[in-house]
Amino acid sequence: MNQVLRELVELLDVEALERNLFRGLSRDLGGHSVFGGQVVSQALVAASRTVDASRTPHSLHAYFLRPGDMAHPIIYEVDRVRDGKSFATRRVQAIQHGEVILSMITSFHRSEDGFDHAFEMPEVAPPDKLPDEHELRVALVSQSNSIPEQSRAAFLRPMPIEIRHIQPLDPAKANVPREPMQSVWLRAAGKLPDDPVLHACVLAYASDFHLIGTALRPHGHFGFSGDVQVASLDHTLWFHRPLRIDDWLLYAMDSPSAYGSRGFARGLFYDHEGRLVASAAQEGLVRRRPQQA
Repeated sequence: MNQVLRELVELLDVEALERNLFRGLSRDLGGHSVFGGQVVSQALVAASRTVDASRTPHSLHAYFLRPGDMAHPIIYEVDRVRDGKSFATRRVQAIQHGEVILSMITSFHRSEDGFDHAFEMPEVAPPDKLPDEHELRVALVSQSNSIPEQSRAAFLRPMPIEIRHIQPLDPAKANVPREPMQSVWLRAAGKLPDDPVLHACVLAYASDFHLIGTALRPHGHFGFSGDVQVASLDHTLWFHRPLRIDDWLLYAMDSPSAYGSRGFARGLFYDHEGRLVASAAQEGLVRRRPQQA
């Protein structure tokens, strides 16, 4: 496990303050506020600490209500809504400066037998044939003026999630409209313990990368370009099958709609054997910034 992945695992290990109360810290990823995937994954960790170990998360539905302050801790308050025979439900409020910044409900399920079918994985190039995203970011900064100067250091920082694009962005065509769909291979940047809840929580963290950016592609923009304001409004994730985030997963994303200042995107996660292991959906703010005179 490399240093940045170790830091992420430590970041997700929220501190227990009371029976249903937890505290988490933040890491600056170069945005104006706390990365949404971090808040969702920490909230999922907090909820899992109140559930019997025989049950693993199968879904979460989160609303981002206010931007998070990276300089201050986040308090996670868990409401034990229900413990049934097969399912357990938790509501989590993430609180900062006395106000709720995220409200999430999540459900846990005891493993049992049942029907089994899934969409097939699309045929794509394998990850070992593709460049690492960090290489693409270095090229984008060196060959394009699309990344604001104040964001470049964070843009080039090593990440705990390794990402490889099926159709890498050409730096010379960064602002050219593209189809509202993209696929990436991703995995944790190192091996993780055999803890299914940890793998689910790290997947929740990774699921926020590139998803809402898919809604910007037809309009010749991307999340780090300085001419758009991008923020997650809500995020939903379903865990279908057991998974390992430290092995390659294909994240196939599309954006069926953008209208006004909101964009909608969805994604499917497949493991290297072609099994559909998780699905995600998100709506986000995608607003043009006014041009400077």
